[in-house]
Amino acid sequence: MGQSLEAAATTAGQVPELALTGDVARPARLTVPDLLTWPQYETDVSFECATSGVQHHRFTGPLPHDVLMGAGPRFAPARRKDRLRFLIAVSGADGHHVLLSWAEIDPDFGQARVLLAVAIDGTPLDRAGPQLVLPQDRCGARHVSGINTPHVDGGYTSWT
Repeated sequence: MGQSLEAAATTAGQVPELALTGDVARPARLTVPDLLTWPQYETDVSFECATSGVQHHRFTGPLPHDVLMGAGPRFAPARRKDRLRFLIAVSGADGHHVLLSWAEIDPDFGQARVLLAVAIDGTPLDRAGPQLVLPQDRCGARHVSGINTPHVDGGYTSWT
């Protein structure tokens, strides 16, 4: 995990931002301090890292569902099934890319306790940028360090 943080760290003076883009009414550029304005959750996570074995960490941060709802995803909120066509593509400064379904993070469906972590083991991630953390994953492959782009895409209207 330390190598990922170092790879995601920015040069002096730069503040990492994530660009919230896609099918949202209010695109935004957010920093770790911005993410601290949402309710914060803590979770202890153990996962197998392919390069450094089993990792144990405590992460703190908001739920992506809260943050993304704040951006106004372009679906009909009262029509639950309309949300099911939305995907969230997350990329990070560490070179990792992850794709989540909206249903995975939505309280009406999977309600996975995914976090946009702003701290790891009590250490703020202000300089490294937020991390995508999926506590339910046995493997740490979907953890993304230094998130720079969560992109919401609802373009899947036809399945033919």
